[in-house]
Amino acid sequence: MTRATKYDAILLASFGGPRGPEDVMPFLENVTRGRGVPRKRLEEVAQHYLELGGESPINEQNRELIAALEAELRERGIDVPISWGNRNWAPFMSEALQQVHDDGRSMVLGLATSAYSSYSGCRQYREDFAAALIDTELAGKMSIDKVRVYFDSPGFLAPFADGIIEALNAFRAADADISNVHVFFTTHSIPKAMGETSGPPGMFQTTGGAYEAQHLAAARLVAQMVGAQGTHMPEWELTYQSRSGPPQVPWLEPDINDALRSAKEQGVTAAIIVPLGFISDHVEVIWDLDMEAAETCKEIELPMQRVRTPGTDPRFVSSLVDLIVERIDGIPAEALSELGPWRVPCSPGCCKNLRAEKPHVAGEDSAF
Repeated sequence: MTRATKYDAILLASFGGPRGPEDVMPFLENVTRGRGVPRKRLEEVAQHYLELGGESPINEQNRELIAALEAELRERGIDVPISWGNRNWAPFMSEALQQVHDDGRSMVLGLATSAYSSYSGCRQYREDFAAALIDTELAGKMSIDKVRVYFDSPGFLAPFADGIIEALNAFRAADADISNVHVFFTTHSIPKAMGETSGPPGMFQTTGGAYEAQHLAAARLVAQMVGAQGTHMPEWELTYQSRSGPPQVPWLEPDINDALRSAKEQGVTAAIIVPLGFISDHVEVIWDLDMEAAETCKEIELPMQRVRTPGTDPRFVSSLVDLIVERIDGIPAEALSELGPWRVPCSPGCCKNLRAEKPHVAGEDSAF
């Protein structure tokens, strides 16, 4: 039986990625426009994409996620199509919304591929939605709500816990010394100023704001899940990766490579790297961890295992659909931390844009 819903379209909102070598530099220019990133840094990152074939794996990963979400929705009797729109490369958000409109639909629920609160991970998507409505002249003809951030959703966290247990077993199978194994949770670094203003104004008085607090809450929950399965959870810390931007701008630290070197000096005998800030194994995960962090570990002779991201793990897909159903039925989905379920719609001034105030949707102070 098909369920009636207030939404007639779901929009998977993502970062975007090049579809071939010729897209790489234009894509990176879109990503960094107005941010003062040196050309040399763009060329370095472009080389990462080119060495991996020039096409970002995030494109196929999003297609697979959409297919899995649609199957789970059908299983629950929810017949709502999923469109896909990106911030930085085709298919762009405006193209996706225009197609939604052309299909005769107007009540959209946005689902971002970011689990945490920050300007770039939440509010900027709300700005992207508003800009797309303005660009397509659909403002007033179409409404867009947004699923809340899901850092403490059980289906997001469980695959990481399983991955840590698998990594420990892999070390044992290889007869590695795990007498002092250490877990490094990693996420995308952001400018400290962005961290300080992440989340509702005044809610967090720390450098990392809601962004850091949510990651620490998620890491603690993963550690508890590992212990609940009868496995001793090693010591752990939160680290950062994929820093960009002008070198004079302070970003959240420590960098994963610095943390690995420091741990080795302190007697750590093996490293488990957990990309807690990401939902899929895209270029930044592959390059920064499987290549650069792995090279650091090789250099300092530190055995390393890298845990997979959730991707299309059925538990993760089910949790995302729970969040969609939450908006349909008005019943909160499960959230495991003391911080959740995260507030929706977003509070006034949440994850503030430090450059300029822009139109946005899905907030208590939204223009439309």
